[in-house]
Amino acid sequence: MADHSSSNWHSTSSSPYAWFQSSSILQTLSDLQAARAMRIQNRTFIISGGASGLGKGSALELIQAGGYVAILDRVDPEAGQAVEKELGSSAKFFHCDVLNTESIAKAVQGAVDWASKTGKPLGGVIPAAGVNLPAPILNSKGKVVDLEEVDLVLGINIRGTIDLIRQAAVHLAKVEPEGPDGERGVVILVSSSSAYDGQYGQVVYGATKGAVASMALPMARDLARYGIRVVAIAPNLFVTGMSNLMSEKAWKSISQTFLFPNRAGNPPEFSMLVKHIIENPMLNGTVIRLDGGSRLAKM
Repeated sequence: MADHSSSNWHSTSSSPYAWFQSSSILQTLSDLQAARAMRIQNRTFIISGGASGLGKGSALELIQAGGYVAILDRVDPEAGQAVEKELGSSAKFFHCDVLNTESIAKAVQGAVDWASKTGKPLGGVIPAAGVNLPAPILNSKGKVVDLEEVDLVLGINIRGTIDLIRQAAVHLAKVEPEGPDGERGVVILVSSSSAYDGQYGQVVYGATKGAVASMALPMARDLARYGIRVVAIAPNLFVTGMSNLMSEKAWKSISQTFLFPNRAGNPPEFSMLVKHIIENPMLNGTVIRLDGGSRLAKM
């Protein structure tokens, strides 16, 4: 009877993983992964809120990877053109107010026409436009939150996100599928740690970001038939124009919750994850917390 003991097996192999460690096998696996990775190069990505903050950082990352970016933002045309010039010929600015369906339709169609003109098909959409208007339900002076402000935050962060995605998805679903998986593109949602660790005055903002996080799985299921993935990122405090509006007291309180690294995040660290999500086909229907292990306590 043949001896199949582990000692006999090891006598013919220095390691049970020797087959996996061979350079030829590793190269084959690397080639397979490269073939499955979604291509950023020569693809066009629509980014709302792309003129500043995390949206702009993501645009820069994708352009550096060979992609093209349609910047959708409500900044005035002069400011938008300045961002376009800064990012170079691989970027195109389209004025867009995500509270207005017609404005979104015009911007998305402009992006689609630009992609057709350049020959760089759509690859995804990143609805990064968002707003935070801190206000408690009932403050220390007995004043209740203003419903007009509630409607504004809900409109931009939830309705605007859904409206942009639904209009862009129509075009993304028509893109020629690529790779062995037949992938057409990816939607990257921007949630927030406030969805989980909301602070004083963040009832409305936290609710909107919780809503965005909850979109990831059902939207991934909706779009799976078209070869479109959906992933949400929930960042903690990042250095952006929005965070710069925080009070010194709030900054100090939040900084005490940092683990490692002991600091706020920077836009390039967000955009690195954006790039990885696009390139990794197994990331789908999930929310990724990007917070350095930090969990916000009551401020």
